Amino acid sequence: MSGVIVVGGYGPGISDAVARRFGREGFAVALVGRTEERLAKGSASLEQQKIRAKPFKCDLGDTDAVRSMLARVRSSLGPITVLHWNAYGHGAGDLTTSPPSELRGVLDVTVHGLLAAVQDALPDLEKAKGAVLVTGGGLSKYAAAVNAIATQWNSMGLALAKAAQHKAVGLLHEKLAAKGVYVGEVTVLGLVKGTAFDSGNATIEPDAIAERFFGLYQDRKDTYVEIG
Repeated sequence: MSGVIVVGGYGPGISDAVARRFGREGFAVALVGRTEERLAKGSASLEQQKIRAKPFKCDLGDTDAVRSMLARVRSSLGPITVLHWNAYGHGAGDLTTSPPSELRGVLDVTVHGLLAAVQDALPDLEKAKGAVLVTGGGLSKYAAAVNAIATQWNSMGLALAKAAQHKAVGLLHEKLAAKGVYVGEVTVLGLVKGTAFDSGNATIEPDAIAERFFGLYQDRKDTYVEIG
């Protein structure tokens, strides 16, 4: 198995595990994010594991920057086979007081950047019969208890953006299936070990999530699966 996977929103935890899982299968890995040092360390670690990897700094909420980044990935690593979107935005924690511009910022990373990436990568994805794999979150769920948590955590903007992203995955899955492109989401219902949200009580292993993503890529059936 070979190809190029773009890991958008790279950091410790899910995205690093996904990069390693696909890298072990022969994929070249493009690590994408805003922090140069983190990207450099991540790509160096993957190279030490005999995985071809390169860092690409990019603001994934800037659609023009996303398109430019994908052009650099193609030039450096080759056509894109898999797009993994792990990026999410912060801000607009309280929808009753936050400026609308803050919510736009959250949506830019979580939804608009994703759609720009899909549109730009689509010719490659169609040719490769590739995939778009999205990290979803439990805050996207329509339930009173979830709404209460999002409000208490001051994460209302993220909950709204994740709900929009969840819908976008379903729509893209339906639209692109006829073109041979698979679109799917792993919804994470809990805290993931090794991430910024882990204060010592996280229970979900990043490698388990990465295995779910690889299973989706292989099976190409379910639009959504959950873990947690």
